[in-house]
Amino acid sequence: MSLPHAILTALLEKPSSGLELTRRFDRSIGYFWSSTHQQIYRELGKLEQAGQIRALPAAAPARGQKKEYEVLPAGREELAAWVALPEDPRPVRDPLLLRMRAAAVVGVNGMGAELRRHLALHESQLEEYRGIEERDFTPAPTTDEGRLRHLVLRGGIDLETFWIGWLTRAIGELDAP
Repeated sequence: MSLPHAILTALLEKPSSGLELTRRFDRSIGYFWSSTHQQIYRELGKLEQAGQIRALPAAAPARGQKKEYEVLPAGREELAAWVALPEDPRPVRDPLLLRMRAAAVVGVNGMGAELRRHLALHESQLEEYRGIEERDFTPAPTTDEGRLRHLVLRGGIDLETFWIGWLTRAIGELDAP
């Protein structure tokens, strides 16, 4: 996935200003595709220059008025073409796993505390995801759009569940005599 495609997706869901878009990223897309506010604003300029989005005309000219963007047909075509492309899964690249491998060589001092910290973070994220599921997906969605959004959230729930189980096992192994 790339940031331009994430932005196109968000703008097709709802035309937004840059500020609104960054806030939406912080609340939804950012859970699985993070980006800084600077990156989002920079990408908005590139997408506008490429003719894939445009700033909507303002109701009345005003200095410092925020621009609201919408996706143009070229942007929709780009996103549809990207969705149809095959893409292989990416290899896992997690610093915690690398640090554990290093701890096997230099010693586990402090690793138990770090694993417990990660466990607490994953438990907190799982609780947040389950809250979103309860709020936004009860009752279960009946449209393709709703089901796909729910599946993305379920992917996050399943990943957090995996990490909680794995970290619990790792802590138990590390604490074993």
